[in-house]
Amino acid sequence: MNLYGLVSVVVIALATAIIVGALGLITLRLLARYSLVLQLVVVALATVVSVVSGMAAAASLMYVSDHDLTVFYFVAGVAGSVSLVMAALLGRALVRDSRYLTRAAESLGRGEPVASPERHSNNEFAALAGQLAATGERLQELRDREGRIDASRRELVAWISHDLRTPLAGIRAMSEALEDDMVEDPRRYYRQIRGQVDRLTGMVDDLFELSRIHSGTLRLRLQRVALYDLISDTVADLGPVAREKSLDLRFEGAMGLTIRADPGELSRAVGNLVMNAVQQSTPGSAIVVAVTDHADGRAVISVQDSAGGIHPADLGRVFEAGWRGSEPRTPGVEPADRGRAGLGLAIVEGIVAAHGGEVTVHNVAGGCRFDLLLPLEPATTVP
Repeated sequence: MNLYGLVSVVVIALATAIIVGALGLITLRLLARYSLVLQLVVVALATVVSVVSGMAAAASLMYVSDHDLTVFYFVAGVAGSVSLVMAALLGRALVRDSRYLTRAAESLGRGEPVASPERHSNNEFAALAGQLAATGERLQELRDREGRIDASRRELVAWISHDLRTPLAGIRAMSEALEDDMVEDPRRYYRQIRGQVDRLTGMVDDLFELSRIHSGTLRLRLQRVALYDLISDTVADLGPVAREKSLDLRFEGAMGLTIRADPGELSRAVGNLVMNAVQQSTPGSAIVVAVTDHADGRAVISVQDSAGGIHPADLGRVFEAGWRGSEPRTPGVEPADRGRAGLGLAIVEGIVAAHGGEVTVHNVAGGCRFDLLLPLEPATTVP
């Protein structure tokens, strides 16, 4: 074939393809509201018609025999039919995936889990389906966490309301008795009022500390801290409270371990754990505060009691603000101080997190143990 003939064939093929393609685009636009299967069939049909039209137009220039042209039409018809069937099958698969994505989006909107289909038409849809299923799981986890936070917030408000009402009612009753001169020993009433005020002050301090932790405004003043000295001071401060309940509060473990920490905040965290153990323990039991080295190089401060342990279902909630167990850990024993609104352990977790560490709790024989895992050098001074 000479150059002129080749150019002629190209021009004819291009012209027929443009015409058929334009008609196909118009048809697709008219079928925009119809099924994807029909649109794919139109695309496949336009491709076959474009090829057949171009060949038919080119054959008229090359003087192809009628027999050869008939054979070509039959071959093109069979190939075109197979192409249309394949386009229809592909369209059905894509429609199935599209319907799955629609149902998955509706499930996400309703907060229901997203079920993954058994198969997909291609890897892209499979990856998208996997992401939707994972997103559904993450959203469910967030909803569960939000539900727990809301429940914890309601519990916190309820406990604070209760714990504020009790000392305020006592202060009011005692002040009225003093005002009416109905008291034989005013000094005893003054001491009781001061005790109730101290109780309220402790609650306010806890709320302020927790608000600083949650708002990110807690600032640590890091310095070298000898853990033995810090624990010894805490044990000495709370020793009289423990002896009043006939508890054996003692220190064990390493004596030369030093870390960089805020001594005031860290002492508060350890004190909260020890006070929690004192409140829950029965007379005559032991509370052991220990300092050890962890295998990963961190320092560990442990507080172990003999108060009967924590119910396994409650282990995941002990650090929630406002949460307190529905009953004492030791049957028949009510903690002496119920006026701290369940904030002590939440404060412990916040302080330890601000130091770049973590706090864990698990049951041991006869009680439970809280572990503060602290890095030797915190990466930051702000949580």
